Parts: sequence; C-alpha cells; structure tokens
Amino acid sequence: MSSKDSKPAETTAVGAPVEEATPPAPAASLPLEAATTAAEAPAVSAPLEAATTTTAPIPPAIPEGDAGGVNDEPESEFGDDFESTASLTDSIRDFRNLHGRTYGNSHSTEYWAPNDNQQAGGLDITHHYLLLYHDNKLFQAPISDDVQKVLDVGTGTGIWAIDFADQYPSAHVIGTDISPIQPPWVPPNCEFVVDDAQLDWTWPENHFDYIHLRDLYGGISDWGALYKRAYAHLKPGGWFEDQEFDIRCHSDVVGHDPDHIYNRWNDIFAESGERLGKTLKIGRDSRMRDYMAEAGFVNCTERKFRLPINGWCRDKKLKEIGMFVHMFVDQSLEGFALFLLTKIMGWKYEECQVLVAQMRAAVKDTRLQPYYEVTLVYGQKPESSSTA
Repeated sequence: MSSKDSKPAETTAVGAPVEEATPPAPAASLPLEAATTAAEAPAVSAPLEAATTTTAPIPPAIPEGDAGGVNDEPESEFGDDFESTASLTDSIRDFRNLHGRTYGNSHSTEYWAPNDNQQAGGLDITHHYLLLYHDNKLFQAPISDDVQKVLDVGTGTGIWAIDFADQYPSAHVIGTDISPIQPPWVPPNCEFVVDDAQLDWTWPENHFDYIHLRDLYGGISDWGALYKRAYAHLKPGGWFEDQEFDIRCHSDVVGHDPDHIYNRWNDIFAESGERLGKTLKIGRDSRMRDYMAEAGFVNCTERKFRLPINGWCRDKKLKEIGMFVHMFVDQSLEGFALFLLTKIMGWKYEECQVLVAQMRAAVKDTRLQPYYEVTLVYGQKPESSSTA
C-alpha cells in the first residue's frame, strides 16, 4: 500500500463521531491468559483462561517521568574497559523537536517515540498497570533470590530497574537506553547507561544473571540478533525475559470492519513499522518464542494475555487495569502517531491529528470493548553453555 493510499481520502473535522457498532451483551470478563512451555519444539497454544478477581496491591502513586540526567553514582564495577557502546555527550541531550514534541538524538539509531515528559508519564502508567496484572511481580522468570548482575535493556524512565534494585539490594542493576531521561535519584545498586542495544555489547559474555526487556516494539531492526546477543551475555543458567504488546487495538464488537477507526489505525501503524525497518508486529503469533529457540534458550515459556482498554470489564481487577490502560493510551496516542505518520508515511500534521482525535474518541467507548494482546516469554541459557 502506498503512502498515498494510506492517507485519509478527505480531511474530516477533529473529534468527528466514531463509527457506531451494536455491541453484544457486556462481557462478564475478558478472556485471558494462555501459557505454553517448550524446551526445544514449539508449544501448542493453550485455551485462554478466565482472569482471577483478586486485586493486586496498588502503589501509593504513579511516579512521573523526569527528564533529568543520567546517574553518575555509583561508579560502574566494570571500569573504563567496559563502558557503554555509546558515550554520553552533549549532543545526546540536544533533543530533536517535531511539532512541539522532543525525540532522542542518537547517532546510531532512529526511534519513533518521543522522549518528553508526556510520553514518559505514559511509560510509568504502563509499569503500574502491568504490576497490577502480575500481582505486583516485576518479572515472571524463575530467577534466583541471590541474583547479582541484572541488565534492563531499553529501560525508558528507569522505573522497572529502580524497583528491581530496591527489591534486590544485593544485586547490581544496569538500565540502558538511547535517551537519557532517567531520574538522577536512584538506589545505590542501580545505574543507567546511554547505550544502543542494537550495537555490539561491550560487557563480557557469560556475565549477567538476568536480562530483562519490555515494550521495545518498533525499536529493533533485527530481533533475532538481539535475542542472540542477550544469550551470549548471560551466564550459563541465567534467565532472559521479554514482554511485548501487539499494538493493534482489538475489539470483538468491531471485528474486521476495514473502515472502522480501530482497523484503519492498526493497518497504518503496521505498515509504518515495516517501512521504518523496525517491525511493530513482534508481539503477534509466536515470533518471540521462535527467536528464543533460535538463539539457543531452553526451558522456554510463552504467556499470552489480554488487557482491556477502558473500564468495560465487569471483573474488578480487569476493570481497574483497563482504566489505567486507557490513561496510558489517551496520553500517548499523539506520541505514537506523530513521527511515524508525518515522517515515515508522509502524512500532513493536520491529517495525523484528525486520526488521533478519532482514535482517542473510539478507545474511550465502553460499548466497543477494546483490548490489547500481550506476549511474555522467558527462557534459560543452558547450564552447560559457556559461549554464544
């Protein structure tokens, strides 16, 4: 599909009415989670299970993103020989500006999402509702209680790395990102490094006990290479975990109507990721599990679950999660669209804003019962392995 075909045929007014659909009777709960495990061969998909109604503890507040500097303390245990592949320079803080939103200025990669406080706030809201869904657990892999060396790739605001460091004070936690938006106040066992995970890693191989990734969709050119890199730098017996959204807005009410805003939004973003050369489809099917097997991981587990968007679920836990998911979407929609549509797809700024306004109206409509699908995978580097 050409960029010309991808554009709306004519500009409609911002806030135009959302296509109406006749909903079925309200669902009692959103069909949730399937878990599969495989050591070598791909696992057979399991039926989705109903969600539990236990409400996870809620943190007292959602920390807000901060555009402060990268933490300089404590000094890295690796010394000068194992510094980041990308040095922190003034140019990295010289953020690009696009229609009032700021973007990272990495010389090694181009990333589609803004790095300003508005987008950072959405990342922290995501951290909050994922904790709610996972019953306040920061990870699912069965890592050891005495885990020592932990790497959080694409740390964003650093909130996951900070929480992990607080929970495991004996561990040394490193968070990497191409944009220095992490807070300067961090636990003494946590540090942040400006680094492009797509370049060769300069930490030693067979080094980390646990490597964590989350929400890097649209940011990676070669997922297979990234998983192999994580495998190489894990210690034998170490664990790797990744959790990625299928960024499509699903609705059993809307179905596959190609003219509905949900499906128009889904199609244009899938195409924009392919044009950028960094797919937004990583969370679909079992791509992540397949990449893990190709990299050499064993004891692999794949979990798929659904997160409602807005408060349409009757289930108490899912209803609360859905409200936070909607907060994230509402705050982040413009950031999703601006770079990809205007720079990659060739849309006019005004056309982009019309689409955002239509989608913003649609995702708050409880009658449409929208939801996201999420895939989580984790696997272990074999105990007998010493090299990649």
